[in-house]
Amino acid sequence: MKPVICFGEALIDFLNFDQHADGPITLKDYRQYPGGAPANAAVAIAKLGGKSYFAGQVGNDAFGHFLEQALITYQVNTQFLAKHASAKTALAFVMLDTEGDRSFSFYRDKTADVLFSKQQVDPNWFAQQALFHFCSNTLTDAMIAETTQCAVAMAKQQQSLISFDVNLRHNLWSSGKADIKLINDLVYQADLIKFSRDEFEYLAENSIANYLEKCFEKDVALIVITDGEKAIEVFTKDSNELLSVPQVNVVDTTAGGDSFSGALLFALSQLDQPKQALTSLNVIKDIITFAACCGAQTVAKLGAFPALPHFDDVKQHWPDNYPLSS
Repeated sequence: MKPVICFGEALIDFLNFDQHADGPITLKDYRQYPGGAPANAAVAIAKLGGKSYFAGQVGNDAFGHFLEQALITYQVNTQFLAKHASAKTALAFVMLDTEGDRSFSFYRDKTADVLFSKQQVDPNWFAQQALFHFCSNTLTDAMIAETTQCAVAMAKQQQSLISFDVNLRHNLWSSGKADIKLINDLVYQADLIKFSRDEFEYLAENSIANYLEKCFEKDVALIVITDGEKAIEVFTKDSNELLSVPQVNVVDTTAGGDSFSGALLFALSQLDQPKQALTSLNVIKDIITFAACCGAQTVAKLGAFPALPHFDDVKQHWPDNYPLSS
């Protein structure tokens, strides 16, 4: 089993789970959950039985300590988690509509996660050719973007599989829109890309065929496009496939995509040569189907870390004859 390094933000999700009247006004009720897309992915891997590390930075405050303890509780290795002496832990307030879809309000100005420097990127992250996973929220500020580029370069030097879950949050960018060129610079360096349909179309800039061609001219081996309850579209250099997803009663879409990414990385981490598996459509179809089942279980529950499935919850969907490392 290979380790998986999940790099980026760990933050507090204050999830709006109810509301109540207080005199003439209505007050929203929020519950504190541990979250952050790469932290969610790390927990998803660990709960399935994989070997995951979280690399990033929180504040040396009550929220940071809570996040560290939550990661440890779910058996994520926090060896590469730093605490900033003065900057605060990032917060996100998550509002849900009647269908469980989210909107976010972030408190992330000069927080600890975006102050993680490239000097803190540790070559030990990539021992044993660890898989490396990141998202676009570490590209929103110049310093953390430089750190991300440094980490990706180091991962490539060590021949690690690089996974990029684009996971756009336009309201985290100072312009109000994600920087297409910067994100695509990282897309072209990754082996495995996960987009939502909206993200894919935004970054392709109305030239989908050309965008796909350019991705596969670079280092990309596999592109996965999710679209909520609609079929998942899978592209390799020479083929593409549509795969159906389980239909569930959606309660909270928080961490559904991270659960999917974590399950996919968990499956790849079981292999001696995970990069080679990315070009085998038969193998990829099996593990994407498994990952989709993990994502479906997650969105049927509230929160992020607690909603992610254990392997026993989804083992009936594990591909027949697919190896499990110890």
